[in-house]
Amino acid sequence: MYTISMSSMKVRLPMLDDLNVIRQRDPENALSVAKLQYEQASFDVEIINKVSVARPIENIVIAGMGGSALAAVLLKTWLKSDLKVPMEVIKNYDLPAYVDQSTFFIASSYSGNTEETVSCLEQAAAMGAQVVIITSGGKLLDYAKTNNIMHIQLPSNFQPRMAVIYNLCALVSLFVNFEIVAVDKFNAIRSSAEWLKIESSSWNSDVLTENNYAKQLALRAVGKTAIFYGGSLTAPVAYKWKISFNENAKNMAFCNELPEYNHNELLGWTSHPIEKPFVVFDIISKLEHPRILKRFEVTDRILSGMRPKAIAINLVGDTDIQQLLWGIILADFVSIYVAILNSVDPTPVPIIEKLKVELV
Repeated sequence: MYTISMSSMKVRLPMLDDLNVIRQRDPENALSVAKLQYEQASFDVEIINKVSVARPIENIVIAGMGGSALAAVLLKTWLKSDLKVPMEVIKNYDLPAYVDQSTFFIASSYSGNTEETVSCLEQAAAMGAQVVIITSGGKLLDYAKTNNIMHIQLPSNFQPRMAVIYNLCALVSLFVNFEIVAVDKFNAIRSSAEWLKIESSSWNSDVLTENNYAKQLALRAVGKTAIFYGGSLTAPVAYKWKISFNENAKNMAFCNELPEYNHNELLGWTSHPIEKPFVVFDIISKLEHPRILKRFEVTDRILSGMRPKAIAINLVGDTDIQQLLWGIILADFVSIYVAILNSVDPTPVPIIEKLKVELV
C-alpha cells in the first residue's frame, strides 16, 4: 500500500472525507470522470474512411495543443524503441518545411476547433501529406466529413485533459493501421483497463484519507506551487500533473525533466530558502534508466536545506504503459482534490475560454 505520513494534515482531513463538501465544490462531478477513466483504455476505436498504407512513410508529425498534444508526447516516449522513422509533435501554428507526401500527419484536437491545429492541418493538406484527424467534433470533424478524410471521432463532452487515454488509443490504432507498430501495443493498453479500475478505486471520494493516496498527496500540495520532475520515461506524466494542477486545481505548477534539469535548473534552487511555498514531486519509475534514478537520489540529497524535500511518486505497474496510465489517472484525482481544498470548481476553464473569445 503506497501511503505518506498524515502527521501534518489532520486539520484538513474532515473536508476531503465529507461527501457533502465534495459535492458542493465539484458540482459537475469531475471525480466521477476520473473514477471512470480506466474505461477509456477499452475504447473501441473506429477508423472512418479507413485506408491502408498508401505510400512510404518517412516521418510522422502530430499537431496538437494541451491535452491533445500530451497523448502524442506520451506515445512518442512509450514507443521510442519501436519507431523506425522520426516523429515530431508540433504545438504551434506552423509545420516544418520537410513535411511532404512521405509525411504521416495527424491533426489532433479534442474540440476540433483549436486554431493552431487547424492551421497545421491546412498546411499539411497543401504540402501533400497523408492526413488523418482525431477529434470529437468542431471544424476538424466537418473538414474530415466534407473531404472524406480518414478520421477517428472521440467520445464527446469531456475536458480534453481528461480524455488523454481516449486520444492515446486513437493514436496507437492509427499506428497499427499504418504498420508503424504491431497490434500488441494497442492490446497492451486494452489489457490494462481492469487493472487500472482496481488500482484507481482506492482513490475514490468514499475512501477515507487515511487509506487514500490521492487525498494524501493533495493535502501535501495545497496552498503551494507544485513542481513536478520526471525522467526520460516519466516526463510526459510530469507534464500531465502540471496540466491537471493548472486546469483542475487552478493552481500554478511547473514541470521539468531529468537529466536536463540537472544542467541548469538545479542552480535555481540554491538561492531560494526552504520556506518558499513550493512542493516538489519526483515522478519515478523502476523502469527508468538507472543513471536517471541515481540522479533523482543525488539531486534530493545535495539540495537538502535549499528546497523542500521531494515527495517521490513511485509509479505502479509491471510495464511501462501500465505505469504511465496509472500516473495519468492519479494526476487527475489529486488535482481535483486540490481544487476542492482550494474551493474552486475543477471542471470549467473560464479564463481559457475568455482568451479564445478575445483572439477572434
